[in-house]
Amino acid sequence: MTDFRYLIVGGGMVADAAARGVRELDADGSIGILSEDVDRPYARPALSKKLWTEPDFSWDEKVDLHTEETGATFVLGAAVTAIDRAAKTVTTADGSTYGYERLLLATGGKPRGLPGLEPSDRVLDYRSADDYRKLRALADAGAHVVVVGGGYIGQEISAGVVQNGARVTLVDPDEVVGGRMFPDGLARAFQQRFVDHGVDLRLGRRVASGTQTAEGVTLTLDDGSVLEADAVVAGLGIEPATQLAADAGLTVRDGIVVSSTLLTDDDSVFAAGDVAEYPDRILGTRRVEHVDNAQQQGRQAGRNLADADETYDHTPMFYSDVFDMGYEAVGQVSTQLRTLEDWQEPNVTGVVYYLDEDDTVRGVLLWNVWDKTDEARKVLAGADALTPDLLRGRITA
Repeated sequence: MTDFRYLIVGGGMVADAAARGVRELDADGSIGILSEDVDRPYARPALSKKLWTEPDFSWDEKVDLHTEETGATFVLGAAVTAIDRAAKTVTTADGSTYGYERLLLATGGKPRGLPGLEPSDRVLDYRSADDYRKLRALADAGAHVVVVGGGYIGQEISAGVVQNGARVTLVDPDEVVGGRMFPDGLARAFQQRFVDHGVDLRLGRRVASGTQTAEGVTLTLDDGSVLEADAVVAGLGIEPATQLAADAGLTVRDGIVVSSTLLTDDDSVFAAGDVAEYPDRILGTRRVEHVDNAQQQGRQAGRNLADADETYDHTPMFYSDVFDMGYEAVGQVSTQLRTLEDWQEPNVTGVVYYLDEDDTVRGVLLWNVWDKTDEARKVLAGADALTPDLLRGRITA
């Protein structure tokens, strides 16, 4: 059995940030990182962003996080199957056992798959660097890529691949690309960029079934139409990987339930990142699947592993760049809420506020408005005192 003072299950950006957080307080304590991935921690957003849009974007300099700088020991390709909280050990699929003094669960999420299609060299969940390498090889050869799901990842992958010369079809259950997030006028302007770049849009459609061979993938949509593809990317979101924690007797709801210090029911076990359900000081209990949260929450978890006992009080932002458009956002950005639009130039530069039934701001979208996320947080923190008429002109580019 190998023992570590600090053991991290999961090898993503949370693991990197946590290892660095530990080192801020403990220069010498042993750190182990058990990861199902075959690569050391890397900047995951690059997989759907700059690796496609910036030819000189370097993996070694910009994507690899160089977590080895922390002195952590990596065990890659290791799936943890059980936690023994009494013995303070975890067991991996190959039967290896690792002991810990403090444990961090950063298990992320498992992608939702497509009916009848197992992940392969041509059917990609698109969660890993290995998925990027497979898709890149096909796209560079001029493949026809079908992207299923018009959400955050689906939008970015469609834009990135089509800008690299491959043919792209986007299958989106929504009637307008971005229609779940953006007000109608903005969503239609956003969708038009995909049309202008040659993306074939199949809107209001879902995949009913699929088959694959070594040469390609066939998808049948719910209207009976058939798509032949060289590769399929499933951008259908994730399910938080909570089973390991649940089997260990930890409280799980939407995610692994943690306190404001990211502690679970067990005072030796923490959780952070996509998998953690935590109390946000502004927005209440939530679980967040974005990079800002991974970095900030991971760092705080690492510090708390090393006995800092500090509250995680950061309300994370998220962002996206698609073609010549970009945005940053804080909070709940969904057209299930009422929207108030404050444009400096319609559908080009401005702010969209998302209000609940009591006209309380729950989310702020900054469209081509940069470096104003702190101002957006202030709006959310003071939302109870802000009537809709006080919002216009409050945040400007």
